[in-house]
Amino acid sequence: MAHDHAHHHHHDHGSSNIGVAFFLNLSFTLLEVAGGLWTNSIAILSDALHDFGDSITLGIAWYLHKVSGRQRNDEYNYGYRRFSVLGAFITGLILLVGGVGVVASAVGRLIDPQPVYAPGMILMSIVGIAFNGAAVLKIKSGTSLNEQAVSWHLIEDVLGWVAVLIGSIVMSLWDVPMLDPLMSIGISIFVLWNVGKNLSRVFSVFMQRSPKSFDATDFSRQVREALPRVRSVHNTQTWTLDGEHHVLSAHLVLDPRSTREEIVATKTQVHRLLAAHRFEHITLDVELEGDPCAAHEAHAH
Repeated sequence: MAHDHAHHHHHDHGSSNIGVAFFLNLSFTLLEVAGGLWTNSIAILSDALHDFGDSITLGIAWYLHKVSGRQRNDEYNYGYRRFSVLGAFITGLILLVGGVGVVASAVGRLIDPQPVYAPGMILMSIVGIAFNGAAVLKIKSGTSLNEQAVSWHLIEDVLGWVAVLIGSIVMSLWDVPMLDPLMSIGISIFVLWNVGKNLSRVFSVFMQRSPKSFDATDFSRQVREALPRVRSVHNTQTWTLDGEHHVLSAHLVLDPRSTREEIVATKTQVHRLLAAHRFEHITLDVELEGDPCAAHEAHAH
């Protein structure tokens, strides 16, 4: 029961983090619209449209993260954890598309530089850094793929406003309008690189890749060394549900003279060996040496 309590506390914390980020982003979007009208800045109004899209993305990520905490049932035997990964995937895709769009727009600005109202941009960029920075601080400690994807989403916004601040200060002193798109391109490439890495991790989860933190060969060696009655361990299969919580199944071949009590004790000891890893579902199939292996026979057919 202690494990379940810890999981729900961690999950609720992650959901709360994304929720706070969502409301901060939405509030700033409304402020940004007002600021864009006040400064008569198309750049700020365009960014307000971008942030409105961000708010929708954060809302989807928040909803899917909450869904991922539901208990397993007959339809979803392993629970809903992958919905959180789906949120990370959607966020990553929108970031990729948005990043490419920003680069394309910035290239257009390089070809045809546009004048900006620097004083208004300086003020709005300070407010933007404050709002988005608060959201990043709230969510940066998250460990789920969904929280990390959302974190990069918000870091992109913070870096964008830092670029706007630096660029607007420089442009208030010198007439160099092309500085803004140049910084925008550099930040977008940096963010796209990290988003690509995060999407690669999401893809490996969907493809049921074994957790990097677990070595099946080393696990087999540890079991044989710690439990003399175990003659071999085979057909070990592991995959991850969401990048944090994993599933394992394995076949244990025991001494043919093993009693029922010894078999139960062996399984209990194997569970203890696996306690250091984050396996939520463990299935151990026990065979006595010399017995046919159902898994091998199935593969043979």
